[in-house]
Amino acid sequence: MQLRNVTADDADAYIRMRCDPVMMADLGGPLPRELQPDKARRDAAEAAADICWIKMIIPDPDAPAAVAGSVTIWSHDTDEGPVSEIGWMVLPQFQGRGLGKLAARTLLEQARDEDRWGVVHAFPATGNAASNGICRSLGFRLIGERNVTFADRVLRSNHWALDPRTDLKPA
Repeated sequence: MQLRNVTADDADAYIRMRCDPVMMADLGGPLPRELQPDKARRDAAEAAADICWIKMIIPDPDAPAAVAGSVTIWSHDTDEGPVSEIGWMVLPQFQGRGLGKLAARTLLEQARDEDRWGVVHAFPATGNAASNGICRSLGFRLIGERNVTFADRVLRSNHWALDPRTDLKPA
């Protein structure tokens, strides 16, 4: 598995991830297809400027055109102050292979090694057993449930937190 920065050329992968009813079931449903090319361009610009880490998951480095999903760490403001957050998406045909967990671990190890982002939070939907399992297996601690806003939708999520410098479980 390999991670690489998102590029504007990843618009098709964004459409496959964000516009699919199955992929978006825990995130309030599919997003508008026509918005994804612009979202990919904006994300590529932010990743290139190192504002956030938006990485595409490449399951086989010998086949770099095959994208399995994405993993991202970014910072945003909340009512409690700035928060660093991680999120991941793995396309259905690549699920069940451990790619989401490996991608999240890889990015958290980078955060630890670069001493960047501080405590990292994750907010998977309460019913998303796979993502909650990844949080648990990596060493995140469950803080509780909360409503979070994603793409102008309010979702019921578990709130997990992990300090990559001290809490990340060994591989």
